[in-house]
Amino acid sequence: MKKYNHYNIKLKDRAWELRNESISKAEKYIWKSLLSRGRIGAQFKRQRPIDRFIVDFFCQEVKLIVEIDGSSHFSNPSYDRYRQERLENLGYHFLRFTEGEVLNCIDDISIKIEHAIHVLRSTDLPLNPPPKGE
Repeated sequence: MKKYNHYNIKLKDRAWELRNESISKAEKYIWKSLLSRGRIGAQFKRQRPIDRFIVDFFCQEVKLIVEIDGSSHFSNPSYDRYRQERLENLGYHFLRFTEGEVLNCIDDISIKIEHAIHVLRSTDLPLNPPPKGE
């Protein structure tokens, strides 16, 4: 497994604080339901410092970032776009979900994350999953 080289040691303490103090209900739920302990078929880390940002969840194997957008994201969407574009330019891939999606549609989210992992492992498939029933 190739190590990612954008880890920011200067943000390590702040990331630790976020992991232990500021986790939202939706972040707790997706972590316990899907992303912890390789439950979804890949290992994720919480609150990882990458470049000059701290991302919610990160799968190093496929360079996948999963972000949970809560109320703080609604007030500054241009910053979120900038942040995402910068990280995508460094080779990272994003999936974004709202808190409501996490709390109400965890099965759909599971399918989307599993599909993205599969796509990123085999690079010749489209990133969007097929519609249900196909």
